[in-house]
Amino acid sequence: MLKETLARDLKDAMRQKDKVRLGAIRMVQSAITQQEKSGDGPLSDDQVTAVVAKQAKQRRDAAAQYIEADRQDLADREIAELGYIEAYLPAQATDEDIHRTVHEIVQRSGATSMKDMGRVMGEAMSALKGVAEGSRVQAVVRELLSA
Repeated sequence: MLKETLARDLKDAMRQKDKVRLGAIRMVQSAITQQEKSGDGPLSDDQVTAVVAKQAKQRRDAAAQYIEADRQDLADREIAELGYIEAYLPAQATDEDIHRTVHEIVQRSGATSMKDMGRVMGEAMSALKGVAEGSRVQAVVRELLSA
């Protein structure tokens, strides 16, 4: 379904001559095609969503690096592409949702120190798969386990 939506939106971007949107969708489709060729064939919708999430993360990282290098023009382009890419991802969890989920996992597992971080992170990432970025989850886990 998501691949079909991307194909349809690609055509719309071509018709509207929206170069930034067109470039973002093409990059996502290229990553999907590359993943299909290196894997076991056509990707499931969950796998396509994972590829889109990875592309979004790459745009976030690139924008941060461009800002750090004082290249606001390039950062603006990455941020614009990120906006189009994020439209294909499920709604992201709020900080409160992440905190609540991680807190429940810590309580249930009996984790008390940073030594338990790996176990808590594994459960948290499973519970928040696709709706929260790992760095956000990790920050909450560190906060709760170090307190």
